[in-house]
Amino acid sequence: MTSFTQTIRRTLIGAAIATTAASAMAPAFAQEAVEALKEQGFARIAIANEPPFTAVNPDGSVSGAAPDVARAIFKRLGIDDVVASISEYGAMIPGLQAKRFDAVTAGLFMKPERCAAVAYSEPILCDAEAFALKKGNPMNLNTFKDIADNPEAKIGAPGGGTEERLALEAGVPRERVIVVPDAQSGLTMLQQGRIDVYSLPVLSINSLVQKANDPEIEVVAPVEGAPVYCDGAAFRKDQTELRDAFDKELAAIKASGEFAKIIEPYGFSAKAAMSTSRDKLCAAK
Repeated sequence: MTSFTQTIRRTLIGAAIATTAASAMAPAFAQEAVEALKEQGFARIAIANEPPFTAVNPDGSVSGAAPDVARAIFKRLGIDDVVASISEYGAMIPGLQAKRFDAVTAGLFMKPERCAAVAYSEPILCDAEAFALKKGNPMNLNTFKDIADNPEAKIGAPGGGTEERLALEAGVPRERVIVVPDAQSGLTMLQQGRIDVYSLPVLSINSLVQKANDPEIEVVAPVEGAPVYCDGAAFRKDQTELRDAFDKELAAIKASGEFAKIIEPYGFSAKAAMSTSRDKLCAAK
């Protein structure tokens, strides 16, 4: 056997051993990450307090479709509860990367730039976009482009959220895209005439307007031409083993029907979440 052949053979054997070792270590790393949270006693999650995705109840307890799914999955992993911190969407990923949270479970829709920054689970909640406007839609705003084309129209949107990006991409000037800190502030600004339209996902807008019970506010949904999005639980890039353990239990509750029982009372479709994948959503333009 020539020295060249021996070298090649040693390289291939070494690669095979390394691959086998890495495969064997992956479950151990996942278990390590889970054990750390079990010892902590809870998982720290970021939420936005935007029903029905997430909600903080008057007694301080956390509900909403995303935290309820996360709580069920973490319990299956042996982690007793979740502790939530309210965060603006634009601050969620930086907070996760800074290790202030263990996961983001807040309707943070998947898109390529976010997928590059965090390790998403498989899809959990899917939704489209909606507008809240004054009764009669006096400016005839049915699309983000309609807002861009009307020099008087101002839109309110969560900072760092999908709606802000869609408005800017449609050509709405920065000075006419008003960042609002939370859903109630957006509705108040609309009622006061400080903005002409407030945009959030369909379920969030419907929940907000229903609770307001204001006959002078109406909803346009879904927004024409706006894409449908799905979120997932987001983990740090160095916590893919924890994400994979989460995904395993997510697949189990989807298959058992427990997933549908958790999210469908909030108005979400389990079928929609099960009809797509992280890979497809992260590759979407």
